[in-house]
Amino acid sequence: MAVTLTEAAARHVTRYLGKRGKGLGVRLGVKTTGCSGLAYKLEYVDEMTPEDVIFEDHGVKVLVDPKSLAYIDGTQLDFVREGLNEGFKFNNPNERDRCGCGESFRI
Repeated sequence: MAVTLTEAAARHVTRYLGKRGKGLGVRLGVKTTGCSGLAYKLEYVDEMTPEDVIFEDHGVKVLVDPKSLAYIDGTQLDFVREGLNEGFKFNNPNERDRCGCGESFRI
């Protein structure tokens, strides 16, 4: 089981945590929502919880709750710039379908 980051994603997280002046890494999970059923949730985290599963890639910690891990195992978190837009992209090998608006996915 693993969740990884590209170098671009790790640089972005490290830079943002530096601006914040605190933080351990990011928490990646899923929530039930949207037309396809699941959506990613990503937040900067300052404290670990006992149930967190911790992955580290390029010096950045990614914390995942055990319930979400089944849906995102093998996911690579990337940070991309496309024209004037930039943001995180989730490369999840478990995704079977994604809604037209790109907000939710199905396993």
